[in-house]
Amino acid sequence: MPWFDLPIEQLHEYRTATAEPAGLDSWWAARLASAAADARPPSVTPYPAGAYEPVEVSDVEFSGAGGDRIRAWYLRPAADGHPPVVVKFIGYGGGRGVPAEHMLLPALGYAVFVMDTRGQGGRWSAGATDPANSTVMTQGIARPEDYYYTRLFTDAVRAVHTAASLGEVTSVAVSGASQGGGLALAAAALTPGLVTVCHADVPFLCDFQRGMTLTDSYPYHEIPEFLAQNTAVADAALDTLRYVDCALLARRITARCLLSTGLMDQTCPPSTVFAAYNEINADKDIVVHPFGTHAVPNSHIERQLRHLREHLPVLC
Repeated sequence: MPWFDLPIEQLHEYRTATAEPAGLDSWWAARLASAAADARPPSVTPYPAGAYEPVEVSDVEFSGAGGDRIRAWYLRPAADGHPPVVVKFIGYGGGRGVPAEHMLLPALGYAVFVMDTRGQGGRWSAGATDPANSTVMTQGIARPEDYYYTRLFTDAVRAVHTAASLGEVTSVAVSGASQGGGLALAAAALTPGLVTVCHADVPFLCDFQRGMTLTDSYPYHEIPEFLAQNTAVADAALDTLRYVDCALLARRITARCLLSTGLMDQTCPPSTVFAAYNEINADKDIVVHPFGTHAVPNSHIERQLRHLREHLPVLC
């Protein structure tokens, strides 16, 4: 896979050409206020599998966008007190899977809240919230109020608030890769007083209009493929995408951020990742893997753990 995007020097200077829609903050504030008003208390059901002891595992349902019930796992280490909580988001096509997939952080003293992804979870990891092997990039794309990712970003914000309430903590971390990385950025941007640390690996959902014209890889390619036939909604669709573009929302992030990108990533091109990174005004760092594709090496996990320990430590 060749280096196909901008040279690294230009990546550090790159800015998205997409204009932020007027009133973006008030628009999102209305969406989130409506979701909060529709919310019911979460239900927390102990998971019966004794294989995870001493970690406590619970099956959670909480209210997302429109009051829809969203599933999640809540994994809590055995130690007494109120451990820091990391909210984890899942990549495109996957769901929350099984608790065994999320045991690293509880073993290190962190609670983990794993948000299921509505309408996904039919491919590489099982879902529990209306799971389907579906493509979602163009669902409701003619209006920002109806767009799939408007609902999913709202779910992510509600997940952060739910995790904080279950853990009885005042700050949380958010984390994810690909779509999960985009959701982590969105959640950090839309809950600036609550998220302390944001880890976003090879994040999706950044600088849509560059991504979908630079690469013919899916999922970005779902959009031009759709618009090639549905020409009448092209302008409306491009306007909708501005409301959920993490390269624009990133300007609101106050959390300490650690991002990563691969210079050979044709799923989420590095310039789209830098488009978000370069807009973050908070403390930040980005790890560039010159030969990385749409993944990160296992060694990157240790860097994330050091970053998490430094900025959201477990207090014994």
